[in-house]
Amino acid sequence: MALGLLGTKVGMTQIFDNDGKMAPVTVIELGPCPVLQIRTAERDKYHAVQLGFKDKLRRKAIRAERGHVASEFSSKRREGMRQAGVQIPEKANCEPQRYIREFRLDGPPPADVKVGAILTADKVFQEGQHIDVVGTSKGRGFAGAMKRHNFQGLPAAHGAKKVHRSVGSTSSHASNRGSGRPKKGHLAAGQYGNAQVTVRNLDVVKIDKDNNLLLVRGAIPGPNGGLVVVRPTNKKDIPTAEERAAAEKKKKKGKGVEIKKKK
Repeated sequence: MALGLLGTKVGMTQIFDNDGKMAPVTVIELGPCPVLQIRTAERDKYHAVQLGFKDKLRRKAIRAERGHVASEFSSKRREGMRQAGVQIPEKANCEPQRYIREFRLDGPPPADVKVGAILTADKVFQEGQHIDVVGTSKGRGFAGAMKRHNFQGLPAAHGAKKVHRSVGSTSSHASNRGSGRPKKGHLAAGQYGNAQVTVRNLDVVKIDKDNNLLLVRGAIPGPNGGLVVVRPTNKKDIPTAEERAAAEKKKKKGKGVEIKKKK
């Protein structure tokens, strides 16, 4: 696993490269994200970095949320821990955060990632890098099977009456004979959308350091203003056109057959 950042989806637009080719991009407001905690294998049995995003008003934050980030926060429990000699984790000493997420790592984080540090898009990502974007898809409420699962529906004529957009038969038939009930996971009408969706191997087109904006080629899930998690992809990078052409040329060159002369 690799370190990522939290952000919000701003919307879609289009830009043109140096060759005049148009590229559809999604604008993401990425960070700044303060480092709230660092998990270590010695204390927590795993390595991770906990990040926050979007300040929350103190008057709207509960006591636990304020104490999670404040270094000078007095409480009976914390005083008791100090008197007992319990090591209290270092605090970020920032405002309460609206969103908090953890990014698990394979090892200790980089040296510049410390509690209280501010991570921005240009510190974590670079142009041309491939990333994964995790978001929540738009909720569409209760939907039928044709809209939700792309069912064909029943015939418009030939005896079908008032069931044209119906699911059809839901009985078990021979595949589950004897139970008298449909199989679990049967596709039917129900809640559509409002689920976690991950889009992989998107290309970072441009990074705006001044405004903390990340321009990603293609679409990402969720509405404008929705929370997204951006992290380096854990899949193989998509080869460029030049790399594919070189690989194809090498493949054709390797197909040559040597003809041995008879002695």
